Amino acid sequence: MSSNNQVFPVIWNDRSPTDTLSGHVLLIDQTRLPNEYGVVEINRYDDMARAIETMIVRGAPAIGVAAAYGVFLGARDIQTSDRGEFLAQLEPIAQRLRATRPTAVNLFWAIDRMVKTAHQTLGPVDYLKQTLLDTAKAINADDVQTCHLIGDYGLQALPASPEKLRILTHCNAGALATAGYGTALGVVRSAWREGRLERVYADETRPRLQGAKLTAWECVHEGIPVTVITDNMAAHCMQRGMIDAVVVGADRIAANGDAANKIGTYSVALVAKAHNIPFFVAAPLSTIDFAIADGSQIPIEERDPGEVHTVGETLLCPVGAEFYNPAFDVTPAALINAIITEYGAIAPADLKDQLASKQAV
Repeated sequence: MSSNNQVFPVIWNDRSPTDTLSGHVLLIDQTRLPNEYGVVEINRYDDMARAIETMIVRGAPAIGVAAAYGVFLGARDIQTSDRGEFLAQLEPIAQRLRATRPTAVNLFWAIDRMVKTAHQTLGPVDYLKQTLLDTAKAINADDVQTCHLIGDYGLQALPASPEKLRILTHCNAGALATAGYGTALGVVRSAWREGRLERVYADETRPRLQGAKLTAWECVHEGIPVTVITDNMAAHCMQRGMIDAVVVGADRIAANGDAANKIGTYSVALVAKAHNIPFFVAAPLSTIDFAIADGSQIPIEERDPGEVHTVGETLLCPVGAEFYNPAFDVTPAALINAIITEYGAIAPADLKDQLASKQAV
């Protein structure tokens, strides 16, 4: 799953050089990081759905890639040679995968692309199955290329001074959250490669601690200097002049540029604005939902309150207290300097005009 310090959280593994449909998907189990590196083998679409729900695989682009493979795994098990019956049985598979996470639009984009491909492909059922596998592989490979483009465009958008930047990020938008390289951490990686990065500051990102566990793990894995801070330290660090720019990912972006990302991102954007620190959102075109006018229409997933009141086996709060656990918040476009996509860094106000014509179909 990683070689030469490169991390790929979702990989198709062929079992046989002659039977191209007989392989399986390998996922890095992100729930076991950073203490243990483990890989999960996925052979059935329902297992893929559970892996997405339980956050074995997480991050909007990575979820989209995993879901695409999930559609194929379900299609592979359909036992019919009738094309119409095959397409009818494909829909509940797609619906099961759509129901896993409500906020990350890449999930729906990838599933819809797979289903549309099935309906548009003529030929016998076995050919449809092979085409679906090829499409999932293409979605996977395209995301890696997209992240490299985002990283390099993001490097160009970063402040010209100081020469070496200190970048704050929130949650994990790295290789683990994509097919490889990352969106926000893709910008960090490009800056590190070109000698423009001094240090990453990683918010711990309560309640699931993706920054402390995953972002820090990626940086240590690649030798990138990283300092983990608690979420409530970001304002202090900015006030003391320790942060030059903020770069985060997104799970869904509305047509006006409002961006949903991990809970706590909105707070970071407000503090960055107060300190005149540029705030960037890095995300592929597939994360932009042009059907949604603004962030008020983005569905916000609420997760198990146990994520808030318990860490491991330790109860943090008194019995009888109530809990609220939204997984995401929405940062208004007015707080975002630019949205960095594979087509460049674009001001939120210009997003629809510049990118609508390029929206994936």
